[in-house]
Amino acid sequence: MRSITSRLFLFDTFFGAYFMNKIRILFRTKKPEHCGGSGSGLKRCLSAFHLTLIGIGAIIGTGIFVLTGTVAATQTGPAITISFVIAGIGCSFIALSYAELAGSIGGCGSAYGYSYAAFGEWIAWHVGWSILLGYGVAIAAVANGWSSYFDNALIAVGVHIPKEFLFGPFSGGIVNLPAAGIILVLMILLIVGAKDSARMNAIMVGLKLITIAIFMFIAWGYFDQKNWSPFSPFGWFDMDAAGQPVGILGGAAKVAFAYIGFDVVASASEEAKNPSRDLPIGILSSLVVATVLYIVVAGLLTGIVSYIELDTPSPISFALQKIGCAFAGGIVATGALAGLTTVLLVVYFGLSRILLAIARDGLLPSFLSRISEKKGTPIPAIVTLGIAVSITAGCVSFNDLTELVNIGILFPFFIVCLGVIGLRIRHPDLKRPFLNPLGSTIPLLGATSCAAFGYFLSNTAWLYFGVWQVLGAIIYFGYGVRHSKLNPLLRSNYAGREQAHERKKSAKPISKKRTVHGRKKVKRSLPWKK
Repeated sequence: MRSITSRLFLFDTFFGAYFMNKIRILFRTKKPEHCGGSGSGLKRCLSAFHLTLIGIGAIIGTGIFVLTGTVAATQTGPAITISFVIAGIGCSFIALSYAELAGSIGGCGSAYGYSYAAFGEWIAWHVGWSILLGYGVAIAAVANGWSSYFDNALIAVGVHIPKEFLFGPFSGGIVNLPAAGIILVLMILLIVGAKDSARMNAIMVGLKLITIAIFMFIAWGYFDQKNWSPFSPFGWFDMDAAGQPVGILGGAAKVAFAYIGFDVVASASEEAKNPSRDLPIGILSSLVVATVLYIVVAGLLTGIVSYIELDTPSPISFALQKIGCAFAGGIVATGALAGLTTVLLVVYFGLSRILLAIARDGLLPSFLSRISEKKGTPIPAIVTLGIAVSITAGCVSFNDLTELVNIGILFPFFIVCLGVIGLRIRHPDLKRPFLNPLGSTIPLLGATSCAAFGYFLSNTAWLYFGVWQVLGAIIYFGYGVRHSKLNPLLRSNYAGREQAHERKKSAKPISKKRTVHGRKKVKRSLPWKK
C-alpha cells in the first residue's frame, strides 16, 4: 500500500510540476524596461506636434466622412450625436490608460507590449493577434470609403470608372481597384521613412480640417430642425429583424470604430523624440479635437438632410449635392480623399510597427522584424501587410468589415485598461511621467466601457472574433511558443547572435584578400569568426 501511495505521489509531483512549468511558460513576462525597443534601428524624429497630427490623422476620417451617414440611417437617426458623446467618454478613459502606459513603458508594440509586461506572453500574443485583425480590417474598410469618394471626385470632372472595378466579387463586381491601389501607393510611401510620411500626413490633416470647416460653414446656413424629428427613432437599444443591434447604445458601439487612432500614437513610441512627455500629449490632444468635431459634424449633417437618406459611403458629399451645393460637394469629396488617406497612412504605419514588435519577440518569423539600414523602416513588415490588406480591400465591402474592426480593437483596449492596474501592483516603483488620478477608477471605467461596447455588437462579430483567436492559438502553439526570445533554450542563442552582430558593426573592415607567406597562401580570419 505504501509503495502504491508513493508512486502516486511521485506521479502527481512529476506531472504537477510539468503542467505548472507549461503554465509558467504561457505567462512569462518581459520587464517594462525591456519593452521600449531601445537600439531598435528606428529613427527618433517625431515631436509632440507630429504625434498629435498622427492621432488626428488616424481618428478623423472614417467617422465623419463615411460612418456618420450609415449609422444615422440604420441605427440611431439624429441621436448619433449622443452615440458619439457616449463613445467619446468611454474612449477617453481608455486613452488615459494608454497615456499612462505609453509614458512609462513605450515601445512600438503598443497594447501588445504593455500586456507582455503586465500579463505575460500568451495574453500578449492574443492582444497582438487581435490588433492585426482590427487594424488590418480597418485599413481595408477605410479604403472602401476612399474608393467611393474617389469615384465621386472623378464623376465631378466627367470621368467614370466601370462598376466592375468599384466593387469586390462578393458585391457583384470583379475587384475594388481604387481601394486596393491606394494601399499599395501608401505602402511605397511608408517604405520611404517615418519623417517623410509625417510631413505628408501633416499636409493632408490640414486639408482635411479645411474641408470640415467648409462643410460646417455651408451646413450652418441650411440647418433645418425638422430633420431632427424624430430625434431618436430607434430608441436606446433594440434588435432589428436581421438580429443587428440598433439604437443609441448600439450606435455608440459602432462609432467606437471612429475613435481608433489615438492608440496608433503609442505605436510610434520608438520614433518619438521624447516619448515619456510627447506620447500622452499626442494621445489626449488628438482625442479631444476628434470628439468635438464628430459631435458638431454629425449634428449638422443630420440637420440638413433627413437621416433616412444618408445610407451611403459618402454622406457629406451626398448631403451637399442634395441641398444644391454640388460644387462644394466636389470640394468636400476631394478633401475627404485627403482625410481618408491620412487615416489609411497612419493606421497602416501603426500596424507595421506592431507586426515588427511581435516578430522581434520571436512569435512570428524573424524576417518581419528586419529594418532597412538606409531607410530606417521595417520594409518586410510593410510589404507583407500591404499585399494582404490590399487583397482584402479589393474583395470585401465596407459594411462587412466595420464590426470586425470594433471587436478586434476592443479586446486590446480592455487588456490595456486592466494592464494599468496590474503594473501598478507588480511594479509600483516604475517611473510614470503621466499618472492617472483617482487610483484605479479610470482604468476600471475604461475596461467597463470596452465590455459595454462589446456587449452591443452583433453575435456574428463575436463568432468571427472567436474563429480568429482559435487560428491565433494554433499559430502560437505551433510556432510562437518555441521561437519566443523568452524561451530559455533559445535565449542564449539570441544573445550570442546579437553580440556577434554588435562586434561585426563595431569592427574595422579587414581585407579578405589572401596574403602570401613564402609558398603558402593563408586567408586571414575575421575577428568575429575566431
